[in-house]
Amino acid sequence: MSARSTQALQTAILRSVSRSFYLSIRFLPAQLREPIALAYLLARATDSVADTSGISVPVRIETLKMLSDGIQGKASRDVVVNLIASFVPLQENMSERQLLESLPDCLSWLNQMEQADRKDIRVVLEKITHGQMLDLQRFDNPQEIRALETAADLDEYTYLVAGCVGEFWTRLCFRHVRNFARTSEDEMLALGKRYGMALQLINVLRDAGSDLRAGRCYFPEYELNAAHLNASQILSEPGRLQPIYRAWLEKAKAGLQCGIQYSRAIQNRRLRGATVLPALIGARTLALLEEAGAGVLQRTTKVPRREVRTMIWSLVISLSHRRVIDAIFSRAKL
Repeated sequence: MSARSTQALQTAILRSVSRSFYLSIRFLPAQLREPIALAYLLARATDSVADTSGISVPVRIETLKMLSDGIQGKASRDVVVNLIASFVPLQENMSERQLLESLPDCLSWLNQMEQADRKDIRVVLEKITHGQMLDLQRFDNPQEIRALETAADLDEYTYLVAGCVGEFWTRLCFRHVRNFARTSEDEMLALGKRYGMALQLINVLRDAGSDLRAGRCYFPEYELNAAHLNASQILSEPGRLQPIYRAWLEKAKAGLQCGIQYSRAIQNRRLRGATVLPALIGARTLALLEEAGAGVLQRTTKVPRREVRTMIWSLVISLSHRRVIDAIFSRAKL
């Protein structure tokens, strides 16, 4: 694979499929950019397959299995490319289409990675695709709103699609960055796991309305039953969900505190800035969700670009000083 193709994946395509993550990548030391960027692109590609509603759920699950086999080196690149070809024309978003078209280059890039990085990428992608397949199996009928059964199911989901990413990030950093953190690797792995789970829980809270309209309810059924509420009633009676919603919002806040603790332990200032930015955006997102109250299910909540730019400039100007991180985090929560 050519250096030009690798550069295109790291810049134009990565930027087109992610707003905040691309900004974080730019902060990273050079030795971390490639494995983290590639893992993200592969995860987004599997997510695109999982979300292609024009293809039946069984076919999507089978394709994800085959794509996972390709990433793990158990299926040939040609088999994966041929299988994905039917998904490309169904992508309405041009960035998602270009990402799927770039899968051959992504798989070639993976094969060129050094062995330890390739192994870590494969481990984290195996967990992510497992989480995506579980999601498809649980919510296989968009005409019927189904809820997860227990809080453990939601914890499992947030771990498989994001908590494991915190662990992946940690292992890479301890291997590639000298004196990465003031805290032990085991402690950083635990904090990174909770941080990743919190970021995915924020996504669940932010997208709750659109998920319900698509037949997915991530709020545990036993919690809904305790409130004498079922998943199909939530959109018409959103106020009754609020106690449950707020409880999960508080759990997300606690997870973000782990993210701040994780970030503050990092010695390298550029890496600290890259790591903390999602927590700062997440804290502001939670504040906006809390402010929206019961109306949160009827609107799309997103932190304005100008606020994100202000956070970035504050981190850059201060060289991601710990006191500045604490100050931004405090303001974001207001």
